[in-house]
Amino acid sequence: MSAVRTILGLSVIADAYDAFLVDQFGVLRDGRGPYPGAAETLVRLKTAGKRIIILSNSGKRSAENDRRLAELGFEPGSWDWFLTSGEVAWQLLNQEAAATAGGTRKCLLVSRDGDLSPLNGLDLVRTDSGEAADIVLIAASEGDVYPLAHYEDLLRPAARRGVPCLCTNPDKVMLTPSGQAFGAGRIAELYEGLGGKVRWIGKPFPDIYDLALDFLGRPDPARVCAIGDSIEHDIAGATGAGLGSVLVTTGILEHQSEEERRRLFDEHGVTPDFILPRFLW
Repeated sequence: MSAVRTILGLSVIADAYDAFLVDQFGVLRDGRGPYPGAAETLVRLKTAGKRIIILSNSGKRSAENDRRLAELGFEPGSWDWFLTSGEVAWQLLNQEAAATAGGTRKCLLVSRDGDLSPLNGLDLVRTDSGEAADIVLIAASEGDVYPLAHYEDLLRPAARRGVPCLCTNPDKVMLTPSGQAFGAGRIAELYEGLGGKVRWIGKPFPDIYDLALDFLGRPDPARVCAIGDSIEHDIAGATGAGLGSVLVTTGILEHQSEEERRRLFDEHGVTPDFILPRFLW
């Protein structure tokens, strides 16, 4: 921990990087709304000439998240692209459908608030039955509404049949208006525990970073910095992609002590380049 430099604002390190990959939940906002100063900081970073991708483990597609962030008061144009794990998964599923031309498949979709957008435009129809499903798509969690046992009952029939599963939101903890709850990644872990096989899409896995770096024109990774609140996802993903990294201590780490963060660094085998108390310029 002592080797990690704590900074009070991004202006301290902005000149060292040409592009920033900024996490959404836990950095820009929580389950209630934007963090104070976050929208202004995004504008300052953009005004400084930096390219910005908001990189999120959201099971929803990019356009939906773009719209939502603007509604929350963030200035459109203060980021270049909002790239989500849901968008990456949609592109992969669309490509696979075009390559196989295998007809309509039944999808057991695990989402939030009845959201069907992960299936829009795909050759998939929704089913609520694990017995009938050809594929399982875990896009979000309602861990603040249902216990984990609810998902166990829902998914067990599909896992027993060996139905393939995509998890488009690897976060194991999510922020809700009432506090923290288990995320979609925890449900995907449950599916694996039931004997199913999961393909993980999003941070810290390579697909989402490959797409982000392609969009940026394949810059020197050392000139790209990822900012996030999760050691397991944001910092590990940045390290695996060869990027710089900043850990903010809002979000899921808000109540963690320095010693607890140190243990998480050891557990995941990664350390950020910088620690930032909150996303401020």
